Amino acid sequence: MTVTNILLSGIVGSTAYGLAHEGSDVDRLGMFAAPTEDLHGLRRPKESHVSTAPDRTLHEAAKWCRLALGGNPTVMELVWLPDELYEVRTPLGNELIALRETLLSARRVRDAYLGYATQQFRRLRNRSEGPLTADTRKRTAKHARHLKRLCTQGYELYATGRLTIRVDDPESYHKFGEQVAADPEAAMPLLRGFEEAFAETRSVLPEQPDETAADAWLRRVRRQFYPATQATPV
Repeated sequence: MTVTNILLSGIVGSTAYGLAHEGSDVDRLGMFAAPTEDLHGLRRPKESHVSTAPDRTLHEAAKWCRLALGGNPTVMELVWLPDELYEVRTPLGNELIALRETLLSARRVRDAYLGYATQQFRRLRNRSEGPLTADTRKRTAKHARHLKRLCTQGYELYATGRLTIRVDDPESYHKFGEQVAADPEAAMPLLRGFEEAFAETRSVLPEQPDETAADAWLRRVRRQFYPATQATPV
């Protein structure tokens, strides 16, 4: 997959969280700018490019902004990575990192992170209804770790306005995954506990994100990738 005009890209997923083990895939997430001229035609350019081997997802700048403004936990990671995990970091990418707090809102962060965590719990329950194979147990443990991470990171973002990508005490996540793999209902107390914590905590975030900041940044992107053309001699 060849994508030009990459503005920001880095390593995410289990490697970034500190939960990777031998044999884990290395996931990459990034953002690119479509040539502005391409946005004026009959057919709009592709908004996302996803590949495997290596595992990489790249979103066009406008799509990334829409997802981030909606509180999407996956795309949000891109602007909170530790410095050493960035592989591409341009001036426009740095501008966006500087704006990351403006993308946040209390309601959208709460709904997105708790919503994703609840989806993970449903998967755990549904998987427990089938035969308990070694692969099923492995996948259940993985989804349990995701559930705990989503709750923990989402609550931190909601309560403090900051997001720590690398988890504290990775071993506790692996232990939790094994407990839930043995009994999916073991995830219920954690999920309910975080639901109560969100409900009882006054968020530092505004109720709505500052879309004007994201819009102004995106317009700077469009200007940069819409170079002036030479006039045709007559």
